[in-house]
Amino acid sequence: MVSFVDYVKLFAQAGDGGNGCASIRREKFKPLAGPDGGAGGHGGSIILRVDPQVTTLLEFHHRPHVRAENGAAGAGDYRDGRRGEDLVLSVPQGTVVTRENGEFLADLNSPDAEFLVARGGVGGLGNFGLASSKRKAPGFALLGEPGEEHTVILELKSVADVALVGFPSAGKSSLVAALSAARPKIADYPFTTLVPNLAVVDNPVARFTLADVPGLIPGAAEGKGLGLDFLRHIERCSVIAHVVDLAAWEPQRDPISDIRALEKELAAYAADLDRYRPGRSFLPPLMERTRVIILNKIDVPDGREMAEVIRGELSRLGWPIFEVSAATHEGLKDLTFGLANLVKDFRNSLTESGTASGSGAIERPVLRPTPKPARGEKPYTVIPIQIEGGTGYEVRGEQVERWVKQTDFTNDEAVGYLADRLANAGVEDDLLKAGASAGDTVVIGDLETGVIFDWEPTLQAGAELLGARGTDSRLYEPTRRSNQQRRIDYHAWMDAKQRAREELAAEKESGIWDDPGHE
Repeated sequence: MVSFVDYVKLFAQAGDGGNGCASIRREKFKPLAGPDGGAGGHGGSIILRVDPQVTTLLEFHHRPHVRAENGAAGAGDYRDGRRGEDLVLSVPQGTVVTRENGEFLADLNSPDAEFLVARGGVGGLGNFGLASSKRKAPGFALLGEPGEEHTVILELKSVADVALVGFPSAGKSSLVAALSAARPKIADYPFTTLVPNLAVVDNPVARFTLADVPGLIPGAAEGKGLGLDFLRHIERCSVIAHVVDLAAWEPQRDPISDIRALEKELAAYAADLDRYRPGRSFLPPLMERTRVIILNKIDVPDGREMAEVIRGELSRLGWPIFEVSAATHEGLKDLTFGLANLVKDFRNSLTESGTASGSGAIERPVLRPTPKPARGEKPYTVIPIQIEGGTGYEVRGEQVERWVKQTDFTNDEAVGYLADRLANAGVEDDLLKAGASAGDTVVIGDLETGVIFDWEPTLQAGAELLGARGTDSRLYEPTRRSNQQRRIDYHAWMDAKQRAREELAAEKESGIWDDPGHE
């Protein structure tokens, strides 16, 4: 059964905002006491939050579809709808959030980091909130805005200072158990470790974390073995330690070739690695990280002799070399102090550069609100596009698109209110400047999901133009005749009547018919 998951696809659906209420207050001796419809509640958002007690993404592996609570609708008597609860998802420290196309979104690498995955929809105003001096009794309310829907990739990358890499059965898990209180599974067959093991090592020089990266073999960067799944766990480590098995003496293998093979895999993986993610840009490239060689199992027969033979060639690499035995704990003290000093030096370098504190903690980013558009800058754009072979116009902007989503198109007064808002924002003027004329196709929002209509320039609405509640006279053809039209119709009717008399008289003179009352 799966117990460790470090890569999942999450389908997040935020809650929809509640609809506003269109209601009229009724009191004794005053049946129409004014609008009293409340606003709808905002929908709940979906938030990722780091929890130190969580170590895997297993929960999202079994439940990849998550949805936040919707906001409640408003009600009469000025009652606003209840706001939907935010859905807070606990993730392990070191989770990286990206889009399906690989776009970076967030790196949750601090204990209290949060990221908003999907924002809840805004609740619609009730008719009480829409009332004004010109529109004293609105017969409509705004709809709730739909919540955002996103699909993101969650990728867990262990936050450790030292990464132990090596061939299967090199003794990495035994070293973790000997250096810390962690107790990983240890057995005498390859690929015993199926998940990365994290351990904390206490040392007077520095306290650091150790990660055992399983399954690295030649071809790991191309998907062989388990390496491709767990190579990501070395991206954050400041020190990479090669664990060499002195007991593995085979014709096709030797310690030197093992190290070169693993370095080749690391180079292949680093070629496609995004090393400069926001918040982790202080880390050097993967191939420039500090390297250490650990010659393990010197207690086995001929182990010390093999270490003597290969020490000279390994020293040409210029990396520190430690000879240890995880079974007898020989050399572990020197190894612990050596790794602690390397980690301390790395943290001191970050402190000198002003990137992080001496404890290795990363500077917390400063979050600032999105600035409002400058004076004279429009919060929307009007762009000519091709729609079904003809010329149309696309209006894009967060505010105007939200207005459209909140409009009840079954209510004529609500449609008229939308027309007023668009006209007041300057959308109609910009359409005219862009070359639009009456009858042209206009889409507000995305071409696939937006609202498409034939544009007709509208008049500003006043109280005298609204008509009955729930209607807008501008949406209909005028049916009442003017005095001038009445005169024209009257004269046309009289002229037709006179022509009919003349035709009857002409037919009588020609003898077509006689007057029945004339003898």
